[in-house]
Amino acid sequence: MKDILLILLLQLIYVPILTLRTIFLVKGMSMYASVFGFVEALIYVFGLSLVFSGDQSTLAMVVYAVGFGVGIILGSYIESRLAIGYTTFLVNLMTKNEELINRLRQEGFGVTVYQGEGRDSARYRLDILTKRSREEELLAFIEEYEPRAFIISYEPRKFKGGFLLKAMKKQKQKQKAKAKSKSRYHLY
Repeated sequence: MKDILLILLLQLIYVPILTLRTIFLVKGMSMYASVFGFVEALIYVFGLSLVFSGDQSTLAMVVYAVGFGVGIILGSYIESRLAIGYTTFLVNLMTKNEELINRLRQEGFGVTVYQGEGRDSARYRLDILTKRSREEELLAFIEEYEPRAFIISYEPRKFKGGFLLKAMKKQKQKQKAKAKSKSRYHLY
């Protein structure tokens, strides 16, 4: 019974690590991917040796498979909480909603507005690049101001320059300055 619980535990560790390794590899973060790959391989070999040692019970193999399935759910949950990377949203509007555009900019989103020709009238497209951790916040603003907006999102692999990078650098500088000022108060 101890081996069965150990197999389940190993799968619940192994599969989320596998999930994160794959995500880091896809996002071009090969150093993180290689570290996760090393740990993943160790756990994999150890877990398989437990499953195939001795009498190779059917229960051990079923627990291994169940652990794999539950591990996928756990790995997906961990990845969604980490929200690694960025998302680009293309938001198509019937009218140029200045209120929405200004609100998004006030909230720190970079918004580029384009005017195009629809079948029946002019259309407006907002291009918005955001951190994945802010996706839900962005969608809530769009829903509040433009519930009928047509939205497409995709994950950009590379980008350079623009409002978002400048804003992120400024935000880091502010955080460093804030941390410095807090540490001065705690020295006395």
